[in-house]
Amino acid sequence: MSAEFVVTAPYHSDTSSPARYIWFHVRRHWIYAVVLSIGAFTNAAFAAAIPYFVGQAFSELQKPTVDQAIILSMALGVIISQSLRAILQLMRNFSSEIFAQRIERDVRDELYASLLGKSMSYHDMQPVGDIMARVTNDVREMNLMMNPGFNLLIGSGMFLLVPLVSTPLIHPQLILVPLAFVFGHMIIQYRLVMAVHPIAESVRASFGEMNSRLAEALEGIQVVRGAAQEESEGRLFAKLASRVRDFFILQGDIEARYASFLFLGLSIGLAFIHASLLYYDGQITSGQVVTFMGQVGLFGFPTFTSLFSLSRIASGTASASRILSVINAETNLDQNRKGYDAPIKGRIVFEDVSFGYLGKDVLHDLSFHVEPGQTVAIVGQTGSGKTTITKLLNRTYDTTKGRILIDDVDVREWSLESLRSQISVIEQDIFLFSRSIAQNIAFGDEDATTPEIEEAAQKAQAHDFISELPEGYETIVGQRGVTLSGGQRQRIAIARAFESDPPILVLDDSTSAIDSATEDKIQKAIWNAAKGRTTLLITHRLSQIRWADHIIVLRQGRIVAQGKHEDLLQSSSSYRRIFARYETPNAPSLSNGSVTNSSRANLSQD
Repeated sequence: MSAEFVVTAPYHSDTSSPARYIWFHVRRHWIYAVVLSIGAFTNAAFAAAIPYFVGQAFSELQKPTVDQAIILSMALGVIISQSLRAILQLMRNFSSEIFAQRIERDVRDELYASLLGKSMSYHDMQPVGDIMARVTNDVREMNLMMNPGFNLLIGSGMFLLVPLVSTPLIHPQLILVPLAFVFGHMIIQYRLVMAVHPIAESVRASFGEMNSRLAEALEGIQVVRGAAQEESEGRLFAKLASRVRDFFILQGDIEARYASFLFLGLSIGLAFIHASLLYYDGQITSGQVVTFMGQVGLFGFPTFTSLFSLSRIASGTASASRILSVINAETNLDQNRKGYDAPIKGRIVFEDVSFGYLGKDVLHDLSFHVEPGQTVAIVGQTGSGKTTITKLLNRTYDTTKGRILIDDVDVREWSLESLRSQISVIEQDIFLFSRSIAQNIAFGDEDATTPEIEEAAQKAQAHDFISELPEGYETIVGQRGVTLSGGQRQRIAIARAFESDPPILVLDDSTSAIDSATEDKIQKAIWNAAKGRTTLLITHRLSQIRWADHIIVLRQGRIVAQGKHEDLLQSSSSYRRIFARYETPNAPSLSNGSVTNSSRANLSQD
């Protein structure tokens, strides 16, 4: 399985099938499985001891002269056996809970590491809510599959075996009814598993769909409320919730017709008739009848618990299948741990690069080069492919044609970790974690000191507003930084880039949410930061583009012009149209050949 990043783990699980995957994790904690099995066997054995002691006492009470010592010894036998049973049961339940919790921990860690290693092309196609359902609920179902699922199933299995061993010791013929019950019970269990398993898969899948819709609605809650679609979204969610409910009801309907309950009653009746016939024939005593019926009564525990345990196992197996569908999903990127690893100098070369999403090309045969320390502006209309170029640079995606070189080495030959750690991308849609501002600025550099964090914030013109917050740099921002304004989020992102000090800096419309006054302050900081490093600048603001050493003009995924600002104004109609559209008529004129108010009117007519 290829992946962008793989967390080093002390084991490599068997993911060829759900059954082998479950068995692999069971074997990893075999000592707890052994203790669980021993506890289950001793539980059944000591439970079978009660009918034996009671039967012996009953036989003694039927005698003309009752030996009180025998009655007392039988009572002590019950007390001692059940005390040992209680101790062993405590050991069994404690072991089974540790067993289940450790398997849940291992599966969750493995699934999380797998998700972190998937490429963006994989995550782009996956609903977040469904992924969250797998990480939380499906992993939890594997815990419940182990305990109480397998715990009860193993325990109930022992309760089926003990009567088969003990009843022939009373009288050989008495094995007939218990043997028939066990055989019939196993057939009924098999049919139940075959019926419940596909329903359990549907339950898990429908729950994932419902969770996905809920996550999407909460993510876009401002859009939902802004469009007054609360009732519509509520109806849609109710429909999905009803679908989950319907599958649960269908599963309950199948479980309600569990024939082992009827079979148990019939078996107890037939066992009593058989024992009575042998008693009247003088082949067994009344005490043996009591012992035998007590042994047959042990079948009640596996009958009642098997329905619950089998449902848990069916659900856990379905969840394991959903987890494996994520782990086994092939991605189109690999970490390339042994790849090229060196400090980046900053030379970038695009050679006939093409790329597309879902089979449709958005970039066509791009060729350009950037020298170390240069600032290159990439401009073009919306949808021309500007942002896609930045995602190819750090291998968020791989090219479908051509190649990209950094320091004359194909990016696919670089160690992915080395490559990405030296390229900082500040996007228009800033993502901040629900952590402190200091932690967000230092993200990616765990060793960053407080003075370094504050220095980065000062360069990004963020120190003043951070200091005014109630807890300063320790202020916790909301999810995605919603408690901050757009401009504040972008300045924190820029501070993050300053703190990491990357050789290559990509600014993807990173000052779009900053007002003019703040932009004037931050502009000098950006270009000071750009000195000595390669910078790619995506923007529509002429005040920023004119700083660039080189400008590339994109149109519908193709390079239609490139050069310096003054040259492009004269030679490229596409370049002139961009500023006729994005620059305001009242913007101040720029010297040195920049666009003036009067010339902009002429450009708009071009």
